[in-house]
Amino acid sequence: MASLNQPSVSRGTKKKHAEFEAEALPHMDVLYNFALRTAGNENDARDLLQETYLKAYRFWDKYEKGTNIRAWLFRIMKNSYINRYRKETKEPDKVDYDDIENFYNSIRAQSTDPNDLQQQLYGNLLGDEVTKALQSLPDDFRTVVILCDIEGLTYEEIAEFIECPIGTVRSRLHRGRKLLQDKLYEYARQQGIIKGD
Repeated sequence: MASLNQPSVSRGTKKKHAEFEAEALPHMDVLYNFALRTAGNENDARDLLQETYLKAYRFWDKYEKGTNIRAWLFRIMKNSYINRYRKETKEPDKVDYDDIENFYNSIRAQSTDPNDLQQQLYGNLLGDEVTKALQSLPDDFRTVVILCDIEGLTYEEIAEFIECPIGTVRSRLHRGRKLLQDKLYEYARQQGIIKGD
């Protein structure tokens, strides 16, 4: 029996909560990592992640059970990011996702904070040269390389996230890896990873 001070929770709400917790919460880390790379700082990444999960919970009835939950969550995050950018710039017109990513990358490049969590985590993980090379890739290629090679998403998940055919994902990934290889060739030779002339 529920007390007078505590509202009673319906069975439907309990079921929704349990389903959401079981299906959506396990993907929080990978979404946070992507939000951190996209937003550029820890506070904005946490806000974006929180907004994503609030919207996902609110619209849980729209999620088709058995489909790709991670891609669905990424799409919510991407749309939230775009909407936030529009709101911040007060731009009523349609905003291109590539423009947003370029905008945040230019801000990130201008302000280097030695206490920046993203820099501490990924700078040490990948090394300065690798990080610079990855950041220098064109946005379309960088996004698929990060999602596939760092975050471990499948081609299908990436295709749903960037809303393009799997063939396009494969093509961008191949070209992105080739560009990254070309950019890192000299660095790899200097480090003795490969033998050069």
